[in-house]
Amino acid sequence: MPEKAPNALLRAWRTANRLTRLEMAERINATPTGIAERLACDEERVRRWETGEVRWPSTFYRLALTQLAGLTPEQLGFSRSIRHETRKAVASVSARNDHPAKANAPAGVPRTVDLVSEGEDEGAMRRREFVGLTGAALFSAVFHQPEPSHDKGLDTDDLAVALLEHSSFTDGPADLASIAAMVAQAKRSYQASHYSQVIAGLPSLIRTLRTACFALDGDEKLRAHVLSAEAHHIAASILLKQENKGLAWLAADRSLLAAHASHSPLAIGSSSRVITRALMDGAHHRVAVSTANTAAARMDADLKQPSGDELSIYGSLLLSGAVAAAQTGNRHVIAELLDEAAQAARRLGYDGNHQWTAFGPTNVLCHRVNIALRLGDAGTAIDHARQIDLDRLPTNERKGTLLIDTAQAFLMCGKHDKALQVLRAAGQIAAEEVTGRPAALRLVRDITVTAPISVRREAREYATSLGVVA
Repeated sequence: MPEKAPNALLRAWRTANRLTRLEMAERINATPTGIAERLACDEERVRRWETGEVRWPSTFYRLALTQLAGLTPEQLGFSRSIRHETRKAVASVSARNDHPAKANAPAGVPRTVDLVSEGEDEGAMRRREFVGLTGAALFSAVFHQPEPSHDKGLDTDDLAVALLEHSSFTDGPADLASIAAMVAQAKRSYQASHYSQVIAGLPSLIRTLRTACFALDGDEKLRAHVLSAEAHHIAASILLKQENKGLAWLAADRSLLAAHASHSPLAIGSSSRVITRALMDGAHHRVAVSTANTAAARMDADLKQPSGDELSIYGSLLLSGAVAAAQTGNRHVIAELLDEAAQAARRLGYDGNHQWTAFGPTNVLCHRVNIALRLGDAGTAIDHARQIDLDRLPTNERKGTLLIDTAQAFLMCGKHDKALQVLRAAGQIAAEEVTGRPAALRLVRDITVTAPISVRREAREYATSLGVVA
């Protein structure tokens, strides 16, 4: 038996046990690995394995078959580098299933958590599936995130009304402490990729801030303008993701106006970032580069002993300018801005989130991925992505954006299976980066339409789960 090919082993085991292919698939799904990972094996998948139409199953199917059929990792064609992890995983599954506390666990609770808690890093096995994609470091944080909630689109009508109003004021005194807390919560939710939640609360927040800016005096008025600039910045950022150019430009403009009214250099610099993105989204790339450069130069003049806030805004402006420059193809300007941003990140010395920028050395590397992609150099984008430790990025929004860029790079290289796997990872970490962004949904459609036979079925299933029609 050991001399047989893996597909022959699978077929021989099924025949010896008098199982149909459907029954075989059901048994695979019923293994501990099948339950934990929702393998969704079916009759067609078993047939294709047995006939050799597709390459031998991935690590998780192999692990399920090891548990089911008692076949060794060597018989199932594992490479030497993953046999040890597989044996440990099998032992961990067996020990977990024999543990009384685990036996009484509520139905439907994923067992994946137990694998991790008992010492076997289950993510290490799944990361093996991604080795050669963007490197294990990039995916080190992917596998313990909640499943995506497949919300379909965002309703921005109420936000549009709030942005267009000029003279509506709410009743009662303005409580700046409460307003500041609401703005901070909106920013946290945005960085967690909870865009629908943010959109729902922004109209009321913008109206409240309009009242505060009108009613307050002195330093409180200036502080209200800073908060208004921040709230409109959030609105513009989400609208840009939604490709709502008109409203995004309006929100970005309101953000910059409020920032100038606050007389805060930090607020002006921060709002200049979103104006740069809005200009770039409108294909005004050279103006976007100039805007970012001017704002960064204005800040640079005052960076003698810069704070973390100042370095982060300054570096983020340089990154925005570099992305805009990529649209013009000016590699000299791109390199200059990226190098200056990298220097600012080194001065900061860590990956932080000052002024909600997520700025630091890792974010600079993320922008190198994005810029290489914009220049059409998918190979370089993937090379940069290999160097990234996803754990170092402080926000899920940034992680999701990076993974989508990486998926796009793999698609450009014709590696549809890898593109799909990375895109799924993005959905696990930052669900609404995938479900709520037209660009991400187009990427899903592109993968599905152009996928080879070996990937097409899985791609179609994923597209269907997101409501994407190829």
